[in-house]
Amino acid sequence: MNIAKNLERASLYFPEKSALIFEGRTFSYRELNGLVNRLANALKALGVGKGDRVGLFLPNIPAFPIAYFAALKLGGIAVSINVMSKKREVKYIAGDSGCKVLFTTGELRHEVPAEELPALEKVIIAEGEAGNDPDMEGLIARGDGAFCSLDMDPGDPAVILYTSGTTGFPKGATLTHGNVVSNAASAGNHSGVCPEDRMQLFLPLFHCFGQNFIMNSAFTKCATLVLHRRFELEPVLEAVAANRVTMLFAVPTVFIHLLNTDTSRYDLSSLRYCFTAAATMPRETALQWREKFGMPAHEGYGLTECSPHTLYNHQFRLKHGSVGTPIENVDVRVVDEEGNELPPGEQGEIVVRGPNVMKGYWGKPEETARAIRNGWLHTGDIGKTDEEGYFYITDRLKDMINAAGFNVYPNEVEQVIYQHPAVREAAVYGVADPVRGETVYASIVLKDGMQASEESLMEFCRANMAAYKAPRKIILTGELPKSPTGKILKRILRGEK
Repeated sequence: MNIAKNLERASLYFPEKSALIFEGRTFSYRELNGLVNRLANALKALGVGKGDRVGLFLPNIPAFPIAYFAALKLGGIAVSINVMSKKREVKYIAGDSGCKVLFTTGELRHEVPAEELPALEKVIIAEGEAGNDPDMEGLIARGDGAFCSLDMDPGDPAVILYTSGTTGFPKGATLTHGNVVSNAASAGNHSGVCPEDRMQLFLPLFHCFGQNFIMNSAFTKCATLVLHRRFELEPVLEAVAANRVTMLFAVPTVFIHLLNTDTSRYDLSSLRYCFTAAATMPRETALQWREKFGMPAHEGYGLTECSPHTLYNHQFRLKHGSVGTPIENVDVRVVDEEGNELPPGEQGEIVVRGPNVMKGYWGKPEETARAIRNGWLHTGDIGKTDEEGYFYITDRLKDMINAAGFNVYPNEVEQVIYQHPAVREAAVYGVADPVRGETVYASIVLKDGMQASEESLMEFCRANMAAYKAPRKIILTGELPKSPTGKILKRILRGEK
């Protein structure tokens, strides 16, 4: 087994088919696999082998999948690093994982403190000025075009993806070849990917959603990947028409942005499927999307530690507000603090068991043992099920607000706020209070051209929810802080570092 065998298989059966489209450049499966082979041979000549960690400090450019699959063909372990990371963060991740080689760009090179990383032997420049470092293009030019993936055990580590970490340093979720192969296949199966599909990818490749659910499922199903450096409204919409994109993958904030955009001048007729994950889709947004575009935004649930795909809403029947039912071969439960499974309607922690669950946190056996207990991964997410087994995510345990002894789930409050006609985006969070413990706050972005006062919004909340849940303070703002994947960063709103 090897994740890279999916690319080799696609190259065998669909050699001339478009594998990757990027900024007007098209790579066939034969060409892409050949470039990966050449780089794999070049890395082998540099001494990279089975178990060696290869850092990918790269934006969404073709060099990312080329370096990723080259490392995996060798039996190496690909370590993804957020391109927004600064020198201190790069040093921690590259040092914690023990990267032997690291790929980056000329623009990002100054954030790589190579002299402070004793295990790091080479920094390879994939784009831009290489300076004194070797450049990826030169290595590929000198490499041989034939290479067969090393056969790996399903339990062998393949990738390390660092979780964002709300406090302290991030942890490296270690995914195996078995994790990624099974999860990419499941993602493709549940969302109905076929070789004729063209899948748009503007979410970051260093994130598990973009890397596995989109990129790896595309190559597993021999589809075409339409790659963007980042989400930019006009280029993304223009690319749908130019490349006849059939599948759109985004986070709720992107769907909200598209809903508030006049898309009538763009030809979106090729789109047949939309999917949202990484955060809860507001019910009102889901209903508005279906009304405007005539198709649902399918929802799912996952986390880095689950490769990430875990729940899918759903090939049987779509339920708005739900994240669906467990994907193939995966068990999911809602449990109480003692680990007992709870009946439908009762809230508890979501736990997961199956081939998607990570091997563990890299170099952190104690934290691994706390996360995976008796074979079940404890996600830290709060949820419930209904009588038909559909799951609903209520909130994160760490985001739950304890206001004067009452548990307030921010997502529940946000769902009400989104029903106000003037609200574009909302984030509810707790702020420390010397008397109440925590006080409920809400930061709100209004729709363009719409008006509402903070007091009127508070009155709306008090009229539509229990008093203890209603925000005591509402802050109107022009923008909410977000991660590269579009998640709203509540820790920043709370004033945390």
